[in-house]
Amino acid sequence: MTRPLRIVAVSGGLQRPSRAATLAQHLLDLIGEEVPCQPHLIELGQLAPHLAGALWRSQLPDTVERELAAVEQADVLVVATPVYRGSYTGLFKHFFDFIDQDALVDTPILLAATGGSERHALVIDHQLRPLFSFFQARTLPLGIYATDRDFADGRVHDEALVQRARLAVQRALPLLALAHRTTTTAVAKVVAA
Repeated sequence: MTRPLRIVAVSGGLQRPSRAATLAQHLLDLIGEEVPCQPHLIELGQLAPHLAGALWRSQLPDTVERELAAVEQADVLVVATPVYRGSYTGLFKHFFDFIDQDALVDTPILLAATGGSERHALVIDHQLRPLFSFFQARTLPLGIYATDRDFADGRVHDEALVQRARLAVQRALPLLALAHRTTTTAVAKVVAA
């Protein structure tokens, strides 16, 4: 018995429309072309009013709890955030502060970020990769960084970015296949029990 991979994308964008959400959705679509999956996009800008002021997970409403559980149960994560003052957004960090410390161990994570210029491209390696190292996740080696000019009409527009995103997904496929085998084995054990 096999089931589609649960692939969750988290966008740290605060506005709608959001380039970070557009990039995250683009990556979800590319992965969906390659493997059977159940994609789910979480837009943190929509959750912001529910996250504000919460210090403990027990203080969060069910809407946020469901999204946290989706992240913790994901077979694969895609994370995308706009660069704000040289790093991910505070809301992005606040959301991941509520994730259980051991929930993402060995979870493949495709890292992405958007910014106004190329000068922030290292945010992936200097900010995002260390954050997910703390969770002992498997950050994929090729991150995706996009600038404002890479988008047009609410879509990823730049052909070089499209090709880089495809390459990142292609290089991720062996880890996605491993995640799929692990998930399938776990499901088979539960069904057999």
